[in-house]
Amino acid sequence: MKNSKLSIQDMCMIGMFTAIIVIMAQISIPMPMGVPMTMQTFAITLAAIVMGAKNSTIASLIYVLLGAIGVPVFASFSGGVGIVVGATGGFIMTFPIMALIIGLGADFYRKNKAWLIVGILVGTVVNYIGGTLWYCFVTGNGFMAGIAGCVLPFIPTAVIKAVLAVIVGLPVRTRVVAAVCR
Repeated sequence: MKNSKLSIQDMCMIGMFTAIIVIMAQISIPMPMGVPMTMQTFAITLAAIVMGAKNSTIASLIYVLLGAIGVPVFASFSGGVGIVVGATGGFIMTFPIMALIIGLGADFYRKNKAWLIVGILVGTVVNYIGGTLWYCFVTGNGFMAGIAGCVLPFIPTAVIKAVLAVIVGLPVRTRVVAAVCR
């Protein structure tokens, strides 16, 4: 049975990646439908690739909880439960699920390289679906309007962010795992 406790190194990595998510959230471009283009998803994907499912999910959950209690960690230094239940809240609420799915793909990467690609695709789709459905619910827009405003404009940058996260994340993961196994 695997030890479920967090090591000091795990806690430091979780804290560091929570901070990275906060910092990347501030790189934000406003979009017409009110859902900004941010680097949060890059940070979530990077955290999942480097730390795996468990720790990236914890880092993402801490990020969401910090924002929900009012710490200004979300895009444009915003925070509070109003943001989490607002139009963009579905994207924020699905970050831990996205991290879990991508992290599972990263954890199984050594067995089959396709798992990472599947994890990134499924994790991103879950984030888009959850975010778009919540956006439509809060704003009263139809699903196709949600897709047009919350998904289509973001696909090109999602691909770029995923590729960059893999390029940066896999070597970092290899080094972190090597450092732990010494």
